[in-house]
Amino acid sequence: MTDSIDNDWWRGAVLYQIYPRSYADANGDGMGDLRGIAAKLDHIASLGVDAIWISPFFKSPMKDFGYDVSDYCDVDPSFGNLHDFDALIVRAKELKLKVLIDLVLSHTSDQHPWFAESRKDKTNPKSDWYVWADAKPDGSPPNNWLSIFGGSAWAWDTRRCQYYLHNFLVEQPDLNFHNPAVRDALLAATKFWLDRGVDGFRLDTVNFYFHDRLLRDNPPAAIRDVPDIPASNPYSYQDHLYDKTQPENLGFLRDFRALLDQYPAITTVGEVGASLRGLEVMGEYTSGGDKLHMCYAFDLLGLKFGAQYVRARLEAYEHEVTEGWGCWAFSNHDVVRTVTRWGFADEREKAAPLLLALLVSLRGTACIYQGEELGLTEAQLAFEDLRDPYGIAFWPEMPSRDGCRTPMPWENSAGAGFSTAKPWLPIPDEHRALAVAVQEASETSVLHRAREILHWRKSVPALARGGIMFHDADEPVLSFSRSADGTTVLCVFNLSDTPQSFDASLLGTIAPLTGHGFASTLENETVHLPPFAAFYGLVI
Repeated sequence: MTDSIDNDWWRGAVLYQIYPRSYADANGDGMGDLRGIAAKLDHIASLGVDAIWISPFFKSPMKDFGYDVSDYCDVDPSFGNLHDFDALIVRAKELKLKVLIDLVLSHTSDQHPWFAESRKDKTNPKSDWYVWADAKPDGSPPNNWLSIFGGSAWAWDTRRCQYYLHNFLVEQPDLNFHNPAVRDALLAATKFWLDRGVDGFRLDTVNFYFHDRLLRDNPPAAIRDVPDIPASNPYSYQDHLYDKTQPENLGFLRDFRALLDQYPAITTVGEVGASLRGLEVMGEYTSGGDKLHMCYAFDLLGLKFGAQYVRARLEAYEHEVTEGWGCWAFSNHDVVRTVTRWGFADEREKAAPLLLALLVSLRGTACIYQGEELGLTEAQLAFEDLRDPYGIAFWPEMPSRDGCRTPMPWENSAGAGFSTAKPWLPIPDEHRALAVAVQEASETSVLHRAREILHWRKSVPALARGGIMFHDADEPVLSFSRSADGTTVLCVFNLSDTPQSFDASLLGTIAPLTGHGFASTLENETVHLPPFAAFYGLVI
């Protein structure tokens, strides 16, 4: 008898993001690879997560470390080959782990054969596969659009004597999604990986696919408070009405979903980047059951944090997204690590488990970035060690993304068990002291607490797929209930380093739940929370 297929397995699942260059190096060249990931899947499975998301490993000149793709249907030699990928899929399925991969569809590398042909002249078969435009009469760019990586979003090409659009690096030209042939080619590349057995996709910059055909100027921004764009970046000076998030994108997402629906139990997570309308776009892109399964924005990936802030963003999400399903993360490969970003580095042993418990208690799917199960702090690197082009361009006002991309520490040794060669980024001494092997030996470590929380969560279905209702509480206490199938679970979190309490008398009879490892108590209808502690109780 075979297990029935759960097409909704992703609802309330826990995803584990892997940055392949920094996870595990199997061939001893100082960079992580697919065989290294496969060798460490047991560690991931032991955490109690449901799936892995692997950041790009496609063939690439690595100007943006894989987010500049030169071949959508091949593995970059630095990561291995297609046989290595197939073997990884097999091992993951043995461990009952789903596999999602990162598709970068909005742009390619300038080394992609498509772009090499497109830039030859204005009449070749791929001449309009990218966004080309004539200069203004004075030779300046076609409009005022800006690149996230700094400066104009237009680069001059001397062969065509035209500008091409690049929302990111000059070496990352934007594809012209208005061309049906481009959309068909990208769907064919997606099918290639579906046929190899992937269980879904994380879609990079999913709101950047289409541009305004009329190339209209963006107006000035009335508000510059974009969660993932620092104030030092002029990108935040514009209201990006025309260079992204165009209505035509909805049609392509429907076509994309139609392809995915030909395969069982596939899911998608779309990244809505650099947008003040992030929650609204999440709602649009996940509505109707015919586009994306999930989206995430950067509302919980910025510097702002606190009980009232989290509540406000989650309630805003519930208001905007009435049909779809969210995906929440506190960290990823683009932002400063959580305990450092929110000022908890000195309390990481207590704060990291509490933040993980909060993340996996929110309504939606949770995504954990590699090293969060260890409570890693942000690595502080010297300028000469930086590799991130974005971080180098805006140094020192903006932290480089390299600080969260340093290699995963597996052992407290010179190479941290990551590689026998010099790693591509330095591994801080403080990370070696927090290595997996070190934390395995301590039953009170962040790693053991993370496993305890994640495995316990599986025993409480309401935390995975239930609805959510917030309760009034004073900062720094956050409280809400999750309800499903007649069961309601009260969740209370102390987001501070001092003891707190919560009056639960208005919620009815509460039976404390155990097994999650937090030492909170309930006395006379009052929840008592030690520093950085959570309380869970069954509402009777």
